[in-house]
Amino acid sequence: MEGVLYKWTNYLSGWQPRWFLLCGGILSYYDSQEDAWKGCKGSIQMAVCEIQVHPADNTRMDLIIPGEQYFYLKARNAVERQKWLVALGTAKACLTDSRTQKEKEFTENTEALKTKMSELRLYCNLLVQQVHKTKEASISGVSEPESEIDMGALLKSTCDTFLKTLEECMQIANTAFTSELLHQTPPGSPHLAVLRTNKIKHSVLSSHTSTERQMELNPCENGSVKAEFNHQEQTLIKSLECLNLETNEGSSDVSVEDHIAEDLTGIKEDGENKLQAVESCGAHKFLQSELNSSSGLTLCEEDRSENDSPTFFSVMSNRFSDIELREEEGIPTEEFLESCYAIVPVLDKLGPTVFAPVKMDFVGNIKKINQKFITNKEEFDTLQKIVLHEVNAGVAQVRNSATEALLWLKRGLKFLKGFLTEVKNGEKNIQTALNNAYGKTLRQHHGWVVRGVFALALRAAPTYEDFVAALSVEECDPQEETFYKGMQRDLSIYLPAMEKQLTILDTLYEVHGLESDEVV
Repeated sequence: MEGVLYKWTNYLSGWQPRWFLLCGGILSYYDSQEDAWKGCKGSIQMAVCEIQVHPADNTRMDLIIPGEQYFYLKARNAVERQKWLVALGTAKACLTDSRTQKEKEFTENTEALKTKMSELRLYCNLLVQQVHKTKEASISGVSEPESEIDMGALLKSTCDTFLKTLEECMQIANTAFTSELLHQTPPGSPHLAVLRTNKIKHSVLSSHTSTERQMELNPCENGSVKAEFNHQEQTLIKSLECLNLETNEGSSDVSVEDHIAEDLTGIKEDGENKLQAVESCGAHKFLQSELNSSSGLTLCEEDRSENDSPTFFSVMSNRFSDIELREEEGIPTEEFLESCYAIVPVLDKLGPTVFAPVKMDFVGNIKKINQKFITNKEEFDTLQKIVLHEVNAGVAQVRNSATEALLWLKRGLKFLKGFLTEVKNGEKNIQTALNNAYGKTLRQHHGWVVRGVFALALRAAPTYEDFVAALSVEECDPQEETFYKGMQRDLSIYLPAMEKQLTILDTLYEVHGLESDEVV
């Protein structure tokens, strides 16, 4: 639903007409319908707000998130207010019913998982006892009478039962949680990076298609109808920069330039975007200069040589190294969360089944932060503002707060950074690299049960050759010198940027005493 409502602004301006749009469970408002393309002035999520009808004024209604947001609204008449109340109430009810059902399923699956985890603890204790007895028997050299139970067979049986129960835990986690948290990106969440796992033989036109699709998704995601050209221009440029253009000597001068001209013209002619000709011309000149400087061969990062191969990290849609910090080292929330989503597939390459709980926890923390972010994108445009807001409100250390989610998210990022650093430094054993990174980062925050599960997960880690091959995006041998140079190049850019942002967050948490010694 959409239409004009009067919104209380302040005591000087009073009630001012604004254009409101209810879409995807989010109510957004604009200066006017004609100025909607400029972007919304603010928004409120219906699932978490209260709808209050004014007792005296039959044209007024208030939307309130206690302690955070207040929308005081008036319709032009009582009939119009009633229409808005029905639409807003329906949106809130649908979201609440859906959330209630999901919470019920989540609770049931959580209880089932807890039961299996208790069985795991029991079998783990049995294993420890049986291993201890077997060790004592082997040291003493005394053979057991034939009438007694064979400890070796008993130990094997317990191991089989333990592994079977662990597999059941993984199945519960995969079927119950993975489908919701990983495969369906919720409205308002940064989109999981779609990585080019296919061999790179795409045209510039296909790159523009994905850019255009992202442009269409952004308005729905934000509850608005805006299309910011600068953002789309950057996305197009990034897509082109990370795309190896296969050219022949006779045809390279025509197709690339023509495609770029068509792409920019198509974006300009889109009715919703209302782009200015000067902007399109400026983008065209920029891209043309990039083409000239690269001699028509490739549009990759500036320090990539002709002999280097592109890798997973060079074609990522969002990277920590692309993030530009705000004033006072402010980390932009949206870009940071998108970069976190983009690195999640690394866990899939390590093992989509055994690392599913790690991935589920990682994505779950991103979602919690994003839910806080979308309640007020202008106020929470940096991670520091989110944390300081919850510190001032006294909810920073409340369970499931955005601050707690960010705490565990940065711990997970430290683990991934440590692992990738081991690989970059030449560690050829993936199990050793994972174990070293885990010991330096997450191990101190985990209890013995989680540590045991991680130790078993290490046994399913891929070989170095398989893991590195999964990071390649072209038909190339991971043993080749060009691919090794490409990995060194990309990680030398990616990891320092990640470390810098994690250091900023560590300092923030230390200053406000937000670090926790809680063990899970």
